[in-house]
Amino acid sequence: MNNNDLALCLEHAAAAREKVATATPQQVAAVLAAPRADVGSLAVLLSSAADGMLEAMAGRAQRLTRSHFGRTVALYAPLYLSNYCPGGCSYCGFAADRQQSRRRLEHAEIETELQAIHHLGLRDVLLLTGERCPEADFDYLALGVEIAARRFPAVGVEAFPMTEAEYARLVELGCISLTLYQETYDRARYDEVHRWGPKRDYAARLEAPECALRAGMRSVGIGALFGLADPVSEALALFQHALYLKRKYWKSGVMISFPRLCSEQGGFSAEYEIGDQWLAKVIWAFRLCLPDVPLVLSTRERPAFRDGMAGVGVSRMSVASRTSVGGYADGGAGGDDRQFSINDDRGIDEFCAMLHARGLQPVFKNWDAALRDGAAA
Repeated sequence: MNNNDLALCLEHAAAAREKVATATPQQVAAVLAAPRADVGSLAVLLSSAADGMLEAMAGRAQRLTRSHFGRTVALYAPLYLSNYCPGGCSYCGFAADRQQSRRRLEHAEIETELQAIHHLGLRDVLLLTGERCPEADFDYLALGVEIAARRFPAVGVEAFPMTEAEYARLVELGCISLTLYQETYDRARYDEVHRWGPKRDYAARLEAPECALRAGMRSVGIGALFGLADPVSEALALFQHALYLKRKYWKSGVMISFPRLCSEQGGFSAEYEIGDQWLAKVIWAFRLCLPDVPLVLSTRERPAFRDGMAGVGVSRMSVASRTSVGGYADGGAGGDDRQFSINDDRGIDEFCAMLHARGLQPVFKNWDAALRDGAAA
């Protein structure tokens, strides 16, 4: 890896791991009262010493969330354009050795799916593909962005790492965000679970979010797939990665997601079991340490957990999701070609009713090109 500054940040995360085992309740209380936090603060909050202070963590996380995001929760929908993939990720339902039908949405189908999402009232869409391949290459993804940007003010992509020129082209077409999970920051574990394919390039994936920001992307979303490796080390590395991007590209935005491994047809089992209480503690700790960063929770999680986290750390959530190719126009009645199983299959009306009952306001649109153009003027 050529990026020495980022490498140094990740080394600091590894060094902070030792504090998790030695933290005391007094140190937790001090972190909760401190106006600023660093990776050492996060380590203290992730320790067992914080388990007796979860209520205090949740309370402060909620106050900070309301201070920076109000009582709003931004909503978006993921649209899988293709499930073709040459990769050998052992935890993914799209891996090349999975026995499932492969397809991609053609131009007219993309239009139809986007129309169905638009009909739900959503104005924020995330376009997804597998790794780069002839069936779903850059030109195909660029076409999807171009089509979506005609209808949606907020278009993001979650796909393969690209060159800076390619990211710049997506920005020109109307893409405002990139989501790209490192999956695991543990290099040895990364090599183990990425058995073959372009995703085996650890450095290329780690550097892609920064490449997108250099190209003018408005924001990037990063995350670790919890369950693949030691979750505490993953959380510390994820924090340092976010802090590095936030400090270096301070005019842009950083979002953080907290996906847990879900069941998929390959039968991969998580090496580490991630319970609800631990994941909630991680999210609250991140909110305390990064108070102004959007924290994202997807429909991987059960309804009860999502309900409890909405507005209490989490400020952005997917809704009415489909993890198969398309799936919106037919109401989810398509084939069984999902990347993973979702756990919250509520429709948008039911989900929004839950938010309203909790005193929260769903936000369907919070970005428009006119905002950027007006600022430029």
